[in-house]
Amino acid sequence: MNGRRYGFFFTQSGLVALDPADGKIQFEYPWKPPIRSSVSSATPLVIDDLIFLSASYGTGAILLQIRDNKPVRVWSSDELLSNHYATSVYRDGFLYGIDGRTDPGMAPPPSLRCVELKTGTVRWQEDSVGAATITLAGDKLLILNERGELIRAAASPAGFKAEQRVQALPFQVRAYPALADGYFFARSKDKLYCFDLIKEKK
Repeated sequence: MNGRRYGFFFTQSGLVALDPADGKIQFEYPWKPPIRSSVSSATPLVIDDLIFLSASYGTGAILLQIRDNKPVRVWSSDELLSNHYATSVYRDGFLYGIDGRTDPGMAPPPSLRCVELKTGTVRWQEDSVGAATITLAGDKLLILNERGELIRAAASPAGFKAEQRVQALPFQVRAYPALADGYFFARSKDKLYCFDLIKEKK
């Protein structure tokens, strides 16, 4: 990033950037929820010289740009893409992620959103997904919600359109899935599942 290497860590207090060669702190950026009993679970997204951070509990999202070894805020808001647990994904200038608290019974319920990275503009919102994780597979979104439903949709700012929906796992699913060589691994409360996505697509 700008000719330098960083190791980024998102703690409950905010973003910490280290020099991976010696472990020295290069800079810190406070970004934490206003209440103590909270979590900051979404992984920072590093895109060129930009860093996207997101958390729930009244924190929201922020886009930072690294200039002269210092983070500079591009935009921030609690109304755009507040990730509770699951990390958003990025493709071709746009973020796709779950906005809102995903605890049962929370109002309003979480929604899937597409947000333009550099401007923070919400392109679209889909309320039928609920709490979910999102995995980017090429130009597709693999959305696994807590109900165990697996949804395949195009990663497109033009709008949300589910290409395939299947009840893949039993309720309840919270563990993060993994994708490797066309195989999608996901775990319910007590069982690990493996799906051959290439074979299913055929």
